[in-house]
Amino acid sequence: QVQLVESGGGLVQPGGSLRVSCVASGSVFMFRFHTISWYRQAPGKQREFVALIRTGGSINYTDSVKGRFTISRDNAQNTVYLQMNSLKPEDTAVYYCYEPTWGFGQGTQVTVSS
Repeated sequence: QVQLVESGGGLVQPGGSLRVSCVASGSVFMFRFHTISWYRQAPGKQREFVALIRTGGSINYTDSVKGRFTISRDNAQNTVYLQMNSLKPEDTAVYYCYEPTWGFGQGTQVTVSS
C-alpha cells in the first residue's frame, strides 16, 4: 500500500513564494513510471486540477497558474514538488497530490493573505 503525504504549506503574503512537496511512502515500485498530479480545493469550492507531471517528464498546468507555478519530480526520493511564485489570494486552498491507483493525500493548507 502506498500513501501520499503532502507538506510545506503555510501562510504567505500576496506576491510571495512557497514550495509544497508530495512524498510517496510504503510499497512504492518504480515511482518514475507514475504520473503525479496536484489538485487544490478552496473553501466552498470543488477540488480542481492544478498541474501534473508524467513519467517522461511532460507537464500540464491549469491556465490560472501558468507562468507562476512549476511542478517537478525527484524519482530517487519518490517526491513531487510544486513551486508556487507570485502567489495571489485566490490561490488559497488545501493542496493535494494524486495518483490514480494511490488516490489523494491528506493535503496541505496554503493561505495567501496580507
